[in-house]
Amino acid sequence: MLQIRDLTVDYGPVRALAGVSFSAGGGAITAVLGANGAGKTTLLRTVSGLHRAESGTITFDEHRLDRVAAERMPALGLAHVPEGRGVIAELTVEENLRLGGLARGRVSRGELDRVLELFPALADRRSATAHVLSGGERQMLVIGRALMSRPTMLLLDEPSLGLAPRVVAQIFALLRRLVTDEGLGVVLVEQNARSALSVADRGVVLDLGRVVADEPAAVLADDDQLRHAYLGF
Repeated sequence: MLQIRDLTVDYGPVRALAGVSFSAGGGAITAVLGANGAGKTTLLRTVSGLHRAESGTITFDEHRLDRVAAERMPALGLAHVPEGRGVIAELTVEENLRLGGLARGRVSRGELDRVLELFPALADRRSATAHVLSGGERQMLVIGRALMSRPTMLLLDEPSLGLAPRVVAQIFALLRRLVTDEGLGVVLVEQNARSALSVADRGVVLDLGRVVADEPAAVLADDDQLRHAYLGF
């Protein structure tokens, strides 16, 4: 269980998050939604130790994450996939994946094969250098690299950005499978609120750094007033 309580984060004079509180459990997808500038990316960066909070607490399976360095997060079972599909273009698909497993020690062939089985498109190109991959394949690669550390909680920042709807559907279906079959917890930051709510169990809506809604995904999807005001559909 990831628990965020009264989290306040500043960027210089700008307050990016103001007293944010919510929980995200294992075996569920929690979608964090809102317009540009709502604080979604700041939230994930703070949870994963890339930015320090001014106040508040972040607890994950009884560990205080707000006191933990970013490089220790994989050992605690947390993996963060930032926006931008940051593969190492000069390395092969397999080499990129192996890098993801180093946080947990030696990379086993079984673990590598498991991740490649999740992404057949990558299995077909495991020896290819990452610079030849399509945008969708790169997104699959960065998610696969994160999964190599065997996380129990996955933080995903805008995985659908710039991708064709068919590819987005494939990625979201895989997330749903991992959540249902393996009990993975996912915090999914998305501007594509319609797609995110279709796959999520719960939704948290941010506006100017504050939580304005925290409800089951189906409730948010049916709330016309909230959708029009904050989600754009």
